[in-house]
Amino acid sequence: MMNYPLLLRSVLYRAVTVSPEKEIVSRDYSQTVRYTYADMHRRVCQLANALDALGVQKGERVASFAWNHHRHLELYFAVPCSQRVLHTVNIRLFRDQIVYTINHAEDKALFVDEDLVPLIESMVSELKTVQHYIIMTDKRGTPTTSLPGAVYYEDFIAGQPETYEFPEFDEWTPAILSYTSATTGNPKGVLYTHRGLYLHCLTSLTGELGTREYDVTMPVVPMFHVNAWGRPYTDTWIGAKQVYPGSRPTAKDLCELIHTERVSFAVGVPTIWMGVLQHVRAHPQQYDFSCVRFLMSGGAAMPASLTQAFERELGVRLWQGYGQTETTPVTFVNEPKSSLSHLSEDERLKLRTKTGLIMPGLEMRVVGEDGCEVAHDGKQMGELWLRGPWVLAEYYKDADQTEQSFVDGWFRTGDIATLDEHGYLQIVDRTKDLIKSGGEWISSVDLENTIMAHPLVAEAAVIGIPHEKWQERPLACVVPVHGAEGRVTKADILEFLRARVAKWWLPDDVVFVREIPKTSVGKFSKKTLRQWYQEGKLAASTAPEMSGESHA
Repeated sequence: MMNYPLLLRSVLYRAVTVSPEKEIVSRDYSQTVRYTYADMHRRVCQLANALDALGVQKGERVASFAWNHHRHLELYFAVPCSQRVLHTVNIRLFRDQIVYTINHAEDKALFVDEDLVPLIESMVSELKTVQHYIIMTDKRGTPTTSLPGAVYYEDFIAGQPETYEFPEFDEWTPAILSYTSATTGNPKGVLYTHRGLYLHCLTSLTGELGTREYDVTMPVVPMFHVNAWGRPYTDTWIGAKQVYPGSRPTAKDLCELIHTERVSFAVGVPTIWMGVLQHVRAHPQQYDFSCVRFLMSGGAAMPASLTQAFERELGVRLWQGYGQTETTPVTFVNEPKSSLSHLSEDERLKLRTKTGLIMPGLEMRVVGEDGCEVAHDGKQMGELWLRGPWVLAEYYKDADQTEQSFVDGWFRTGDIATLDEHGYLQIVDRTKDLIKSGGEWISSVDLENTIMAHPLVAEAAVIGIPHEKWQERPLACVVPVHGAEGRVTKADILEFLRARVAKWWLPDDVVFVREIPKTSVGKFSKKTLRQWYQEGKLAASTAPEMSGESHA
């Protein structure tokens, strides 16, 4: 066999060779941009030439501080294919964390979206290595900004040659640098190689849920975090029409794009799909979702009630996936197995809410507290360990964290899970979120999903709070659906739970809040809720009152 390196330039080559006429649609600041893969390829070449002219060397980091749009897609190819490293900066990190990651990565150039310029201006004096600022917008001319030497993107690439000889190099070469969302301490860096991204994309094309050439895809999950789950590469490789929702998309924007562009496949976190469902409910008969082949949810456990609502009200299948920054990210997808087609509707629904089956090419272990693998019975819990060609080998410039996170070549995910006899994994909780009460484990995730099945509940998050006798007890933080404030009480929630969970799982209290705080990637921020509790903000007397009976 040929010694042929697995490089991302192969993805770009196939797209422009096989699907040059296929369309890419992007919400821009003043218009909707429509162009083809052939157009995109020419602009990618111009961008690579512009980086050469700027003096950015091979292996140096180029940062993006941007939403999901066509210019960001061009960076996804021009930077790594020209043997540089794209650092996708998470725009939703705290300010100090953004400064830390840019300095830790030693970024040389920073591409920033126009509406995010003020944030970068506020920290420019703290950025130690950035020498060049390029503002991504459809504007031309001289930018009005305090960023030193800043230029507009369209002027930056204008006049550059529309061809580029992308080099061949070792497939283990870093391509993208991403940082974790940092629930504790500073964000941790993960370097993705060309080889890892290439193999991750190949696997994402397999199975019933794989992308097809006739698909119209829309990555709602951000390109600034974990490679937008690999969609920019996978969807380009297969030649699908791509739709990018642009800056600060709302639920209305997403519904309109699905409806008008005839999106068949989109990916996002559960809170995104909750927002879409609520918007459609508020505007019945306005949107046609018959074009949707399926939607993918990940980043957090998907409530069964959400799956049911999408199927019954919108006629749309909502599937679940799982991954982490450290795993490129996708490692599990909940696909239906033909051997289980005989299951009843209720049994199939229960199965669909599980995390899923391990992706081809990866290996897993579910390890108990005694260091041994647990039984595959769907009941015994343990920590999920992974290894495979797109699982990190070490954290970027962080030997201490690397040492803590690996055992005999296995990556310890920090997620607690069960594995059933059919091979379906179920993430029960994060290690730090699992509640231990009286020597028994309580899954905050299972409690949340059960509470969110209540028809008057929009969101719910459960945390463990200290207890003198039982060590920890669950506290439920609940957001009623719009218009239900005052109509749902603590007694209602507990009564709803009694028939659905073990008695000792029942929360000691139910606190009604206006909104569950979110992390930088849209997950429920239990760290913030725990902090609020410690500060007395989740006590019955201080939580935002939703009804007079909230804490009865």
